[in-house]
Formats: sequence, C-alpha cells, structure tokens
Amino acid sequence: MTIIGKQIRIERIINRNTGKTVIVPMDHGISMGPIEGLKDMKSAVQMVSEGGANAIVEHKGLVGAGHRRKGKDIGLIIHLSASTSLSPNPNAKTLVCSVEEAIKLGADAVSIHINLGDDTEKDMLRDFGIITNEAKIWGLPLLAMIYPRGEKIKDEFDVKYIKHAARVGNEMGADIVKVSYTGSVESFKEVVEGCSIPVVIAGGPKMNSDRDILEMVKGAIEAGGAGASIGRNVFQHKNPAKMVQAISSVVHDNMSVEDALKLLE
Repeated sequence: MTIIGKQIRIERIINRNTGKTVIVPMDHGISMGPIEGLKDMKSAVQMVSEGGANAIVEHKGLVGAGHRRKGKDIGLIIHLSASTSLSPNPNAKTLVCSVEEAIKLGADAVSIHINLGDDTEKDMLRDFGIITNEAKIWGLPLLAMIYPRGEKIKDEFDVKYIKHAARVGNEMGADIVKVSYTGSVESFKEVVEGCSIPVVIAGGPKMNSDRDILEMVKGAIEAGGAGASIGRNVFQHKNPAKMVQAISSVVHDNMSVEDALKLLE
C-alpha cells in the first residue's frame, strides 16, 4: 500500500505526462529571515501556483500561512532540515521536523538538505538515512537537496563534485535529487547519466537576467534533467507568475529560450 501511496503523491509534485517538475522552494526564512518575496506567504504561494509550478517547499510553521481556499492546486513539500546564517557553521543542517509530522500537516512529499564535505557531514548523512527509512515506511516521496560545500571542495560547481552529490542522493534512497547546475549541457549529462532518479537543478542566488535563468534551465533539460527547483529567481522576480510560466514552458513544453522570454514581456 505504501508503494501505491508514494506513486499517487509523486504525481502531485511531478507532471505525470512529462515526467518533469518545476518546484519553488520557499524555505529561506529560517536561514535568511523574512527576505523580499516571502514576507506575505499567501501571496507568494498564490503567484507561483498561478504560473503553473508543480510544487513548493516550505518549513512546517508556514504551511498554514500559505494555505489558500481557491486558485490552482499545488504540491506541498515540507522541508525537514535547517540552519541559520547566524550560526558559526551554517552548512551544518539539523533535523527540525519528522516525516510523521509532515504527513499530519498535509505534505505530498518531504525534503532534506545535505552539505557534502562539511565537518558535520556524518551527522547529516545519518539523518538522511533515518529520513529515507521513515519516508519509505509512510510512502512519502523524498527530495534530497545535496551540495558539495567544505574545505576540500575547490569549486562547488565542478562536475566531479556535482555528479558525486547526485549519486549520493540516489544511493541513499531519495526519490528526487536537487543539485547545482554545472554550467554546460555536456557536463550536466555526466551528472544525469550517473544517477537513476530524477535530477533537478537549483536556482542559486539571484541572477542578473531572465535569459541567464532560462538558459540554465534549458541546458539542464537538454542534458536529461527532470526540471528545476528555483527560489529567489522566481519569488523575487518582478512578476513571479510569469517567471514560473516561462520556466514551466521550457521544462514541460521544451520551449526555446527566445519564446519563453516573450512570455515575460
């Protein structure tokens, strides 16, 4: 029964026809405070749902704040780990929510953040293993956000580190893995080829132009990626709904960057 439950839930966060997804993470409040774009959660969720996002990521305490009684439906992924920018080691993530608690809040899936190479990597991997098992028991899809960040990491966007990160998510039992884009179609193909679960790209810090964002998404899709999980470059955009629509058109409809940019006019 848990297998059937997971299949049903995963279709709430991944488009069943395309096998791809557009996720908008909105879990930044714990790490960064009430940043621009996330002060009014109900409005933020409404705008990205109107644009056609498949799912959002939130921490447990804001689920009610973003709840809507009308408008398009949108998948809910509850984030289970956290740290703040005020910490001596902000890369050290700790569990702040359980799978069972997320289910009680109406989650369609859960997510966890791991920073490979950090001094506390062993603790994060231990937590990852615990959550993987709990998610399997409850039939809840698990999104693993994995980044190479630590003293041994010279360049966190280097393909050798990114494909390692994706493979860790795969081998640990995640259902979807989120990693940084490596900068080119050719290099990102290496990441996708070494991972048997859907791979989505992170959006990272606010980018300089809409074209940069869409070209990154297009490159990931051409490499075989399963979509994008983009936060600040969406909810801090001057028109979040249109930005999601443009990204979704590239991800689900294989639209060109030029045509997607026209949707933003």
